[in-house]
Amino acid sequence: MQHGTRIIFDFSEQADKDAWRSINDVVMGGVSSSELRVTAEGVAIFEGIVSLERGGGFASVSSPFAGMDLGNFEGIEVRVRGDGKDYRLRVRTNDGDEGVAYQASFQTERGIWRTEELPFEAFEARYHGRSVPDAQPLDAGKIVSFGFLIADRQAGPFHLEIDWIRAYAEKGY
Repeated sequence: MQHGTRIIFDFSEQADKDAWRSINDVVMGGVSSSELRVTAEGVAIFEGIVSLERGGGFASVSSPFAGMDLGNFEGIEVRVRGDGKDYRLRVRTNDGDEGVAYQASFQTERGIWRTEELPFEAFEARYHGRSVPDAQPLDAGKIVSFGFLIADRQAGPFHLEIDWIRAYAEKGY
């Protein structure tokens, strides 16, 4: 661990492979599909197909987070290699899927590994795809789940590789 960072998910660790589940637009009648699988090299792959049919248009995966307090950090870094599409990192601060999710967007370049820094203040409160302007700012000390989302009418196949997820810039370093 580098000073000022803390690994949240390292997909070479078995515990970090098993808990991810898909949540796609089928919950509202759509037909998109996705999965998160982990390669033998310890890289997670979020992939599937986004379909705009039947009012759909999003695919996501999420995992519970066993609660280290991230309140002393400035944000989240993800090391990703994508397909040129835009994605969102999503976090929740409650246990229910129906509550507000906080999202920060990042762009990928086809075939290029990038480390994306997503400061906590860049996370926007969203509820069922809509902005929640009167929501409280993200309290990083209360994060209970992490996930990835593709939406915004980006129909077709998608492929995002994730090497790791970590908190960065611990205050006091």
